[in-house]
Amino acid sequence: MGSKLSVDDSVRVVVVGGGFGGIEAANLLKSWGIPFVLVDMRDAFHHNVAALRASVESGFAKKTFIPFSVTFKDSFRQAKVVGIDLEKQHVLLKDGDELYFSHLILATGSDGPFPGKFNKLIDMQSAIQSYEDMVKEMQKASRIVIVGGGGAGVEMAAEVKTEYPTKEVILIHSKTALADVELLPCVRQELKEILIRKGVHLLLSERVANLPTLTLNQFRENMTVRTDKGSEVVADMVILCNGIKVNSSVYSSVFSDQLASNGALKVNEHLQVKGYDNIYAIGDCTDVKEPKMAYHAALHAKVAVTNVINSLMQKPLKTYRPGSLTYLLSMGRDDGVGQINEMYAGHLFVTFVKSRDLFVSKSWKNMGQNMPC
Repeated sequence: MGSKLSVDDSVRVVVVGGGFGGIEAANLLKSWGIPFVLVDMRDAFHHNVAALRASVESGFAKKTFIPFSVTFKDSFRQAKVVGIDLEKQHVLLKDGDELYFSHLILATGSDGPFPGKFNKLIDMQSAIQSYEDMVKEMQKASRIVIVGGGGAGVEMAAEVKTEYPTKEVILIHSKTALADVELLPCVRQELKEILIRKGVHLLLSERVANLPTLTLNQFRENMTVRTDKGSEVVADMVILCNGIKVNSSVYSSVFSDQLASNGALKVNEHLQVKGYDNIYAIGDCTDVKEPKMAYHAALHAKVAVTNVINSLMQKPLKTYRPGSLTYLLSMGRDDGVGQINEMYAGHLFVTFVKSRDLFVSKSWKNMGQNMPC
């Protein structure tokens, strides 16, 4: 890829969602010279791989938001998408405008609790300030409870303990093993041992029973966290790290017959929404059977854009085949563990590759901008 493709005025690709898959698709379309519009309700790409560190380390959040308009100029539109008109081939915006598309790439991603996710219609500086505000709240708390022991929960616990080693951190998880079931048992066990070495207290096989009564992400002295097993923990701050769900509101009504049970879109081997030759879905909003990761979203984008181009050139479409699992977990800036394919990836490797900067410099480079100090 990289050479320019000559197309007529009828061709315009609309990319809905500016996450990892969306910006990869937009960059590829830009490099080919194909007219496109990237639509996102935010004015900046959020490198949410580093969101947890931004919530504990003052000054880090500004590295995790990268303005769209600097990279994509007039090909970026800040707006909330509220629907799709398949007959007209229009994307419908909340402000009443409509965007024509010849091809559509849905990259709406997933949503979940702050600080791991940030899907709000506010400007970049306000978003950065939200993380700085959480840092200040955390600095006041001496006892922090983290709810959820999946990938986000274990990374959050490690980030807090790395930045504030004297704080008491309790991780409550409803299962006996930490992190994702796709991971090797030895990796999951090592995650547990890293947390214990850092001084994290683990409360496993218990579920928080009074979550609706608790204040999240703010200092509130002497909150009582109760579990379904009768345990009680006193905390000054509670952070929720579970409950990720597919962002399906844009397309759920128009593609009701193409939805999986979790709201993800059913796609074929070319990542086309089933039944539609010119509509693709990539990243977390697809029902592709693989872990939902930024790395996979970018791979999806490459296949989808290749297939847009191949369809314009009347060439055979490319097939996406999920590969073996590559999953690296940062356990603070000084530690980490994971696996590549079915092989264990150790501390030194993961720390060097991911934990030190959480790929933020790579995203700034991909967006063609200079990262702030």
